[in-house]
Amino acid sequence: MKLLHVDASILGDHSASRRLSDSIVKRLTALNPATEVIRYDLAAEPIGHLTGAELLAQRGSTPEDAATKENAARNAKALDDFLDADVVVVGAPMYNFSLPSQLKAWLDRVAVAGKTFRYTPNGVEGLAKGKRVIIASSRGNFYREGQPAAGLDHQEKYLKGFFTFLGVSDVTAIRAEGLGISPESRNAAMAAASAEIESLVASH
Repeated sequence: MKLLHVDASILGDHSASRRLSDSIVKRLTALNPATEVIRYDLAAEPIGHLTGAELLAQRGSTPEDAATKENAARNAKALDDFLDADVVVVGAPMYNFSLPSQLKAWLDRVAVAGKTFRYTPNGVEGLAKGKRVIIASSRGNFYREGQPAAGLDHQEKYLKGFFTFLGVSDVTAIRAEGLGISPESRNAAMAAASAEIESLVASH
């Protein structure tokens, strides 16, 4: 099994989403010791925002300069690593109701027409089928359905919609929210998420 582990939090060791994603990866590799893990730390090694030249390269144009050629090769590897993965674990904290820009930049590298989705006369078809995506979600407030701030969730809803668009039918979010309310709320949320991680089963 190939597992792609992507983290985007800028908080390093203070990050809740990193703790959760690390625990998820440890749980899945314990269940399947032969798992090959590929790691992307988008805060430590940012890939930058997608440029027009890089987008044209995604669409088949030949890069005109060395820098664009190098970036295009890096983008192609990011896409291949996503396509090759059986399981994708994404550490995704909520920043200002949405995603870290570092994570959005990576998503822009894996949403490629003709590679992970295509347009057909019957609508869009996702091409990244057969994967399992697990989102390690952390939020300072409460945004789940039924909460007053639920309408401001442009983090989990966006990610679930994004991966579903690419053809992934198995998308799970393991969530720790209310982290900024109080130390007690944070501890309870992390404990509940950790228990959920311990109940994960191996990929089928």
